[in-house]
Amino acid sequence: MITFSVDNLSEMNDRLKTFLNFLRQSDVGEDDIFDSRLVSCELITNVLLHCGERADFSGNISGGNIVIKVSSPNTKNTYLPCDMPDVFAERGRGLYIVKTISDGNVFFRDGEVEVNIKIKG
Repeated sequence: MITFSVDNLSEMNDRLKTFLNFLRQSDVGEDDIFDSRLVSCELITNVLLHCGERADFSGNISGGNIVIKVSSPNTKNTYLPCDMPDVFAERGRGLYIVKTISDGNVFFRDGEVEVNIKIKG
């Protein structure tokens, strides 16, 4: 499992390198690594832009899935919306992308977003 915190967007890519290298060392295919990076960037960016503080990240492989979790200290014990936007939504297109990549395996609980991406390759 890889865990880290991100305080601003300028450090996000450097922090994500450890997770992407973990996936490569676990023989995950490049298409799945790309999808994982896209999902991770969307979730981290949402936390930084909408919660206004650091994003806490964890990534792992479990049961044939890449499991990505992102939260913020500010969102602990708060409700996050469970209704995912659709393609025509004015807001939330990033979450629509996350929903599509993960085949809808997006879970909101206790201030944390968890996304499960099935490993294809």
